[in-house]
Amino acid sequence: MDRSTSVTTYSQQHLVVNEEINNSGSSDVKQSNSSINNNNNNSNTKISKKEWITVLILCFINLINYMDRMTIAGILDEIQTHFKVENDTVGLLQTAFIVSYMIFAPLFGYLGDRYNRKIIMSVGIFLWSLTTLLGSYQNNFYWFLFYRMCVGIGEASYSTIAPTIISDLFIKDTRSKMLALFYFAIPVGSGLGYITGSKMLKLTGQWQWALRLTPPLGILTILLIYLFVRDPPKGEKEGGSHVTTTSWSNDIKALINNPSFMLSTGGFTCVSFVTGALSFWAPKYLQLGIDLQNNGINNQLDNNINNENDNSATFSFGVIAMTAGIIGVPLGSYMAQKLRLRWQQADPLICAFGLFISAPFVFLALISANGSTYVCYVLIFFGQLLLNLNWSIVADILLYIVIPTRRSTAEAFQILVAHALGDAGSPYLIGVVSNAITPMVRELSINTNDKFIEFRSIQYALFLTIFIEIIGSLFFFITALHIEKDKSVVDLTIAENFLETKNNGQAESTRL
Repeated sequence: MDRSTSVTTYSQQHLVVNEEINNSGSSDVKQSNSSINNNNNNSNTKISKKEWITVLILCFINLINYMDRMTIAGILDEIQTHFKVENDTVGLLQTAFIVSYMIFAPLFGYLGDRYNRKIIMSVGIFLWSLTTLLGSYQNNFYWFLFYRMCVGIGEASYSTIAPTIISDLFIKDTRSKMLALFYFAIPVGSGLGYITGSKMLKLTGQWQWALRLTPPLGILTILLIYLFVRDPPKGEKEGGSHVTTTSWSNDIKALINNPSFMLSTGGFTCVSFVTGALSFWAPKYLQLGIDLQNNGINNQLDNNINNENDNSATFSFGVIAMTAGIIGVPLGSYMAQKLRLRWQQADPLICAFGLFISAPFVFLALISANGSTYVCYVLIFFGQLLLNLNWSIVADILLYIVIPTRRSTAEAFQILVAHALGDAGSPYLIGVVSNAITPMVRELSINTNDKFIEFRSIQYALFLTIFIEIIGSLFFFITALHIEKDKSVVDLTIAENFLETKNNGQAESTRL
């Protein structure tokens, strides 16, 4: 078959590769696969000291990244009081952050596939550290909003590029384990964000100091990146370092024509929506539930009540989120490593069942918040644990269904879609819905206390997350139908490029 006439789609490339293998007698490709696999088997079991240091530094940066991101949710009431804004307006803080994050992710993805990744990450970390610090000194809400948008720009550079460095350092189960370690930092960092936010507020009496903890740590990590982080050639451990870069437009077309990538991105978008909504509103919602339990929903409450436990829900939710992450992320990775030995569709199926089973736990947690705090916390824990099964698996799926020279672009594309349709709008949407239904809740409710009305309004708005979880599970179930074929296309492409380089002394252009 003439290569110049082959259309750039995954399905046709798959047929082209197989035809060439069958027509030429597959000994050369088998030999190239054997060479690559021998390389992989040797490198898969040996992790150098420098590789360990690189992964640990990247994990630490991811930890403070999510600490910074979730600190806002831990001090949300104080921010609302300080700036005198309503639920829908304060919800813009997370939305503005995510909007800038997703807009700039494709730019950093393009740069990450072509230029020095250490420099790009360092610039982004410096920007997010600086703007977080500057934002803490603002007294005007819209200036504060502007600086949170700038924080999103900085964090986009790191989140887009760091997973691709890990993918180039490791393969197979070793890669899965390292990604689990990397994404383990997301729920743990988020939990620490809630905890440090509430504790710094209690310690200093000013919410602004909660935002001043991570910037010095960010500056420290820039030095660590410069001194210790290794930026390997793209596809180094897979034998894919000879796969050459194509144009950005061809990269995007190839990703759009990759069913597993698009469907898993749809599923991850639902995860992002639910995570964004719950992480932003759950602490406030749980605190309202605790207040109602402490004072009785049938009694007139003092709306200016000031309990010593005002931030107990924030602290507790942080501990729950962190514990669920500590267990859930590595558990998801472990299950995937074991089950994919028997079923190649195991990865998307674990994600699908995790979301599907999480939905009833989240629902029961929402309706029990003003009844039993302990029951609610247990339900939240299991709901979050099942949700956390997804993180490292989704990242692993992306890395083995996309060729090495497109992975930063793929990460950026997934971030753009997942945040544009997920957590960019979910906090704001929940705030808008809760405000919109407040008059109806007040009219239909026997209890007219303001705290009870606000509790019910947020509760009904958060029910939306249950439906999104079910939709996300459907995306992953359909992904399972395509995953085996799309992975084999990538493996064959890397093998072909390895063989062509071996025979001709140079790589031809990327065919995917």
